[in-house]
Order: sequence, then structure tokens, then C-alpha cells
Amino acid sequence: MRFASGRRRTLAGLAALAASPLGRAAEALVLSGPPPRPRSAPSRPLVAVARRQGMRLPGDALDAGKLRQALGAVVARAAGEATPVAALRRLFRPSDVVGIKVNCIAGRGLSSRPEVALTLANWLRAAGVPAERIVIWDRTERELRDAGFSPGRGPGVKVLGTDTDYDTKVREWGPSGSCFARVLVEDITALINLGVLKDHGLAGVSLGMKNWYGVVQNPNKLHAEGCNPFVPHLAAYPLIHDKLRLTIADGTTGQCHGGPGRAPRWAWPYQGFLASTDPVALDAVGWRVIEARRQEVGLRTLGEEGREPRYIADAQKLGLGVADPARIEVVEL
Repeated sequence: MRFASGRRRTLAGLAALAASPLGRAAEALVLSGPPPRPRSAPSRPLVAVARRQGMRLPGDALDAGKLRQALGAVVARAAGEATPVAALRRLFRPSDVVGIKVNCIAGRGLSSRPEVALTLANWLRAAGVPAERIVIWDRTERELRDAGFSPGRGPGVKVLGTDTDYDTKVREWGPSGSCFARVLVEDITALINLGVLKDHGLAGVSLGMKNWYGVVQNPNKLHAEGCNPFVPHLAAYPLIHDKLRLTIADGTTGQCHGGPGRAPRWAWPYQGFLASTDPVALDAVGWRVIEARRQEVGLRTLGEEGREPRYIADAQKLGLGVADPARIEVVEL
């Protein structure tokens, strides 16, 4: 999907205006509140964790109240605010086009939940971002439907798959090069990464950073050597790094083995979320959650299986965040 051509021209015109002295002066008058939080990782980042027993209901439904409690708690704490709306107001401007990147490759039961993405969209609207400037998206509309989403391009919040709509320019990034989703290149100005708390058969885990494989046309070329150094270098590319504001791991259901596809034998009702403004710290903490579950069910560690997610430490070396658990503050809410 692409925004209408007239809309793209409008966005381009706004960008040109913003670059002018008049535009900069107007921005100072129009935008209220503090600017978005800096994206450079602090020396001791915070990862917020919240779980609510009873969030999962029979038939894979979710208790809406407990979902909002847990998700709201981690979003607010990750940004250092009292409420999720205040947190999103701090991280995003009304002028942003906010992309919520979900992960739907595993289908219903082990994907970013529609209820979670739409709750975030509603909070963004309450924080001042117009509905038509919010995009929930993934690789394909088919995968979105299989995960329970209803793709739509009409007025209001958009739910869309990239499908074949990639920018034609091949951009080199670290060890590879890719064409990126056109919506990310041309429309989206700020990002929420809504990944899933799950195992990955090659990378070790698939949480936040691995989710960016869904924005390029050639993810099949990026899996050698445990997806390292591909994952951290892709996450460092400016189209992603410079737009990322918040990373969330949807753990309504977690999976400790057999990923990235759904393997019900190894799934469990974690019934919670992780959130951080440091994407590396979030992956580091989520990795430990998965390792703890593996131990509970009698599986070997990922390292013993030759699948330790080495890309997390390498992301720290690239300056994307903190991987060392001793330097991460984990707050359970």
C-alpha cells in the first residue's frame, strides 16, 4: 500500500517548508510540549516489564482491562511518564506519521496482537497524533489477516502490508543492501516496534531488532551466521534508527523453542509486555526471559544449541544500546 499520491506531495511540501527558516519558526509555534526524547541510549537504560495473570482468556481471547493495565504500565514507565498517553505525547509529535511495525509471520496465536496495536493507536490519538497519521503495517496483507488484523486504506488508522511496494533504490547498509518498504521511506517519520516474545531457529530469539527484517525485500539473504552481523547493522540504518522511538515485545503469548513459526508445544501464556526506548536492552532482557522458560521446560540453553543471539552484543558495539545485563535496570510493574 502507498498513501495517495496527493498525500505524498503534501508530505513532501511539508518537509520542504520545515527545512526553511519560516517552517522552523512555525514549528516552534505549532508544536506544543517538549520535543521527542533523544534516541541515544543512556548508560543505564530501563526495561519495563508487566505481567497480569488472567489476561489470557479461553479461546485465545484477551481481557481488555488487564491488557490495558499491563501495556499502559510498560509504555508509561519506559518513557518516564505517569500514563501511556503522556508517554506517547513525549515521544511523538502531532506532525509525525507514526508507523507501528508488527510481526505477523507466525499467524494467529504467535503474532503481534491486533488488540495491542490498536490500543497503542488509540493512545497515540489521545496524545495528539491524528488517526490518519497512524499506520499499522507488516510485510504482507495476507500475514496481517492470518494474524487477525483487518487491512484497510480508508480514512483513519491504516492497516497495511508492504507486499511488493518497495522503494526501487538499493540502499547499502553494513554487510548488505536492500530496497526498503516505500511507506517507511516516503511516509513514516517515527516508529514503534511491536515485536513478539519468541524463539528463532537461527538467530536465537526474535524480539525487537529482528523484526526489522520485515521492512526489506530480501530477508531471505540475511540469515547466515545466526543473522549476525545483519540484524544490528540493519537496525542501525538511519531509516530505522533515526525514526525509532519505542520498542515493545508482545508477550501475551511467548514461545521458547521452535520459532519463528508457531509451535504450540513450546508456547506459554507469559501474559505480559516488555518496553524500552533502548532496543538493545529490550532484546537482552527478552532473551533472558526466553532462557528462563527453556530451563523451566528442560531445554538446553540457546548457547548450548549453538544459537546464542550474538547480534545483541554486537548491537551494543555499534552504539545502538546496552546489552550488558549489569547495566540494564529492569522494572517489574
